[in-house]
Amino acid sequence: MKIAQLAPFEECVPPKKYGGTELVVSNLTEELVKRGHKVYLVASGDSKSKAKILPVFPKPLRTYPEAKDIKIRDSLKFMGIGKVLEILDVLDVDIIHNHIGWRLAPFIPIIKKEVVTTLHGPLDISYQKLVYGKFPKMNYVSISNNQREPFPVLNYAATVYNGIDIKKFSFSEKEGEYLAFLGRMSPEKGPIQAILAAKKSGLKLKMAAKVDIVDKDFFKKKVAPLIDGKQIKFIGEVDHKGKVELLKNAKALLCPIQWREPFGLFFTEAMACGTPVIAFKNGSVPEIIAHKKTGFIVKSIEEMVSAIKQIGTINRKDCRQRVEKYFTVEKMVDDYEKVYYKLLKQKK
Repeated sequence: MKIAQLAPFEECVPPKKYGGTELVVSNLTEELVKRGHKVYLVASGDSKSKAKILPVFPKPLRTYPEAKDIKIRDSLKFMGIGKVLEILDVLDVDIIHNHIGWRLAPFIPIIKKEVVTTLHGPLDISYQKLVYGKFPKMNYVSISNNQREPFPVLNYAATVYNGIDIKKFSFSEKEGEYLAFLGRMSPEKGPIQAILAAKKSGLKLKMAAKVDIVDKDFFKKKVAPLIDGKQIKFIGEVDHKGKVELLKNAKALLCPIQWREPFGLFFTEAMACGTPVIAFKNGSVPEIIAHKKTGFIVKSIEEMVSAIKQIGTINRKDCRQRVEKYFTVEKMVDDYEKVYYKLLKQKK
């Protein structure tokens, strides 16, 4: 097949540090090329891939000084959509895979090729529901079954779980001495709840997280005062090597998420290293974590503290094996290939 992968503009592909969607796009693209497909990656110009890269912007949007202004960043994103449409107008492909999301949706009816959109974000956001609701019959892929619940009316071609390159995550059978937090310093990720759970458990917490522009005030006013540099350490945004070191040497990954997480890629990354995950019961959590086998699914800080005390009952090999069975790049690409062939067959 000839396939175009449309990546977000915020980060390069793969991301140098934080960037879940960009990492998924990278994993998908490289495996498709490996399988013999002709793949075009529409992304920032500094992206790296064995596919042919068609740049939208020379570098990621977040690196532009003017993009610190949210309104300017949004304006640049729509300029990017215009560039994407220019590229697609002359590109000879069988199928276009949209990872950009709702911003492209209004233009899909004028694209004269088969398009499938993977929904990487939550579907309970009003403005996104408004846009997607105008185009319910387009082809969508959910990244968990739970993700569909707020908006079941869309035409879902399949649910495809995100996959990681498990070879890049070294396994450790030894239980670590500290707790870990990984992701963004935003309210929905629950950094405050993670800190409170760690303090109540008496264990050290290492926090590796991106502080985005929209979260700076929250971090400065709410989170930073709780970080003492001793029991609670903030190590900033880490690259892949730093992420693996953090995860494989941890006792557990704390994920007291406060939102409907569509798919917790960091859950699978921790389990691939053998590290159990303790997460609040929100969104995709029950689909990814096997309760009492690869971690614990809890409903409060108190339950999280209790789960930390029981972490020794988890066999770290079970964590790795669950990822090997359900959440690898190979499994993800198998499922996406089925979606592509299904949609192209329907078109005929």
